[in-house]
Amino acid sequence: MIVADTGAVVALIDVDDRHHPVLRAAFEADPGEWVLPWAILPEVDHIVASRMGADTARAFRNDLAGAAFELEWGTAADLVRAAALDARYADLQLGLVDAVVMAVAERLGARAIATLDLRDFGPVVLDGAPALWPRDL
Repeated sequence: MIVADTGAVVALIDVDDRHHPVLRAAFEADPGEWVLPWAILPEVDHIVASRMGADTARAFRNDLAGAAFELEWGTAADLVRAAALDARYADLQLGLVDAVVMAVAERLGARAIATLDLRDFGPVVLDGAPALWPRDL
């Protein structure tokens, strides 16, 4: 299972992003393995709309509604773990979205987290030690 962070999903959508080819290839190899946590959805929508326009954002929303991505709506335990990670790594100022992505990855036993945010994800030690894609591909 691959849990996706905001930046990786944006790069997957944006053909002009330098990470697009490698992430697209990883996604197309097994799209059913990719999981999008609920917390990234508003960020992805906002970034896609502002950078790529309303039509692309609408296409992303339609893909979500059409089950092109597996969504993870989370549990209360994810928020508890996210708060613990945020406190443990306070110097990183992880915030809600990154900490929820990490908590979901731990809970689901993800083999990888697709993220471009190595500043936040790189130093954090997670249960199961998921790889960070595309860095570890």
